[in-house]
Amino acid sequence: MALTVGTKAPAFTTTDDQGNTVSLADFAGKIVVLYFYPKDDTPGCTKQAQSFRDNYEEYQGKDMVVLGVSMDDEASHKAFKEKYGLPFTLLTDVDGTITKAYDVEGGGYAKRVTYIIDGQGNITHVDAAVQTSSHAQDILKVVG
Repeated sequence: MALTVGTKAPAFTTTDDQGNTVSLADFAGKIVVLYFYPKDDTPGCTKQAQSFRDNYEEYQGKDMVVLGVSMDDEASHKAFKEKYGLPFTLLTDVDGTITKAYDVEGGGYAKRVTYIIDGQGNITHVDAAVQTSSHAQDILKVVG
């Protein structure tokens, strides 16, 4: 069962697809779209990532941050990002610490769940019924 609206988003620090250290706290004051997905370069995950890529300008226009999280490593994320021209950050969670903290562990992979986190670090929306090809637009409708 995913975390619920109104819950304080669990803090985390990890590395991104470029090897940089990233913490949720780095984005204080911004709306964060934290989306969990099962695996880099698989059909559904690719559609979902492309959805965010194709709508990324609109996210930037709203000063929103998109962070993708899976249990893949940095090299996998980097290759996935380069292959599909993804302009947003992918976070590594090889040991599943973040996946477990957000209660989306699916038995060795992250379940497909997206959280919208407000500037104060509170979860304001949870989408556990993701439509991969329209996901980024669906999230934009929620944010308004």
